[in-house]
Amino acid sequence: MKKLVAMLLCLAMLLSLTAFAAAEEKTTVVFWYSLEGTNAECIKQIVDDFNKSQDKIFVDAQYQGAYDDAINKLKAAGMGQLPCDIVHSYEIGTRFIIDSGWIVPVQEYIDKDNWDTSAIEPNLLAYYTVDGKINSMPFNCSTPLMYYNKTAFDEAGITEIPTTVDGILEIADKLTVKNPDGSIKRYGFIFSNYGWFFEQWVGKMGREYVNNGNGRTSYATKVMFGENGAALDIFNMWKKISESKATYYVERGGTSAARAAFVAGDAAIFLASTANLAGVLANVGTNFEVGTAYFPYVNADDKGGVSTGGGTLWMIKSGNEAKEAAAFEFIKFCVNPENQAKWNAMTGYFPINVHAQETDTFKANIEKYPQFQTALDQLHDSAPEYVGSLLSVFPEVRQYVEDVTEKVCQGTLTPEAAVEELVKLANDAIETYNLVNY
Repeated sequence: MKKLVAMLLCLAMLLSLTAFAAAEEKTTVVFWYSLEGTNAECIKQIVDDFNKSQDKIFVDAQYQGAYDDAINKLKAAGMGQLPCDIVHSYEIGTRFIIDSGWIVPVQEYIDKDNWDTSAIEPNLLAYYTVDGKINSMPFNCSTPLMYYNKTAFDEAGITEIPTTVDGILEIADKLTVKNPDGSIKRYGFIFSNYGWFFEQWVGKMGREYVNNGNGRTSYATKVMFGENGAALDIFNMWKKISESKATYYVERGGTSAARAAFVAGDAAIFLASTANLAGVLANVGTNFEVGTAYFPYVNADDKGGVSTGGGTLWMIKSGNEAKEAAAFEFIKFCVNPENQAKWNAMTGYFPINVHAQETDTFKANIEKYPQFQTALDQLHDSAPEYVGSLLSVFPEVRQYVEDVTEKVCQGTLTPEAAVEELVKLANDAIETYNLVNY
């Protein structure tokens, strides 16, 4: 009996050592991601599915906080031993990350694998193509939409969906509902001061945000929105919005509070990323019908288009070819048609792989929730020429935009003075960065 027990123990140890050895043979890829909530759960599911799908690579997914947090942690690591193999970052970090020298452009592994890039939405791929190279892989890509309470529109007899902010203000009074004491029960339009919207409105005017081909033919040396009138048009628009009694300024730097007010029925219209769609539909449920429309123009005669927001996957340069190849295998898995169809249905972000639209998952979701089609239509109705700008100090300039916009909404700065202040802040930041880095 003792011999049998000893043999079984030895066998168990042998199996354990074999399993450990097998695990050790796997190439581990550390993946830093920057999404929360349902989006994070979906990322974890993709990672789990990948790890179970093969036995050569193990992806260790680690949440790093917001996009800024992940970038700051990479900055802190410097050019020493960088702590991850893939980093998930936002679109406005593109120029800085390329300049950092931390990354291997995904183009290198696209070429090695002869991977077909025609599978990726061209208007998304265009943003991350710099100097003829695809630098990172689009993943959670979005554009802003107008969300509206279709039930409230029907009750107010509104049949035409506004295409401009002026159009929204024209119907906001009809959509506003008051309590018996005269207080506002539901605002027609609840708005967020979000720097991303400023960038989108400049693009929808068909004007440049910065010089040198929006920072794509050469490094940007100054902003253009002061000279081309885009900033003045936007600040005049903000002044009108803030002065309306049918609107409410709820927050800056994001849209979570506006979304909460909308789903609670406290506002009939709000602006937010396509990435909010799945959550909005789930939160509203059957309380009212949700409508989606293109992000509004500032001026009725604007002819530009939207550019991508959201994030992409960057391969960190490690000098370890096995790790870099493994990282690219995982990236390809993230953007395959079925995963992108699931990602779209669960989050509202675009399915960046065009073949995702051929899957049963995508078709079933669109049939149930046709609101998802709006974002794709808006993307396809835009063009690569409105792809957006590259700027190394984009995060800082976005903060300046929000600071100055807030002053306009509070009435402490005229639109003209706001333009002057914003241009100086932005150009000073660009000049300082360029002197140190170029």
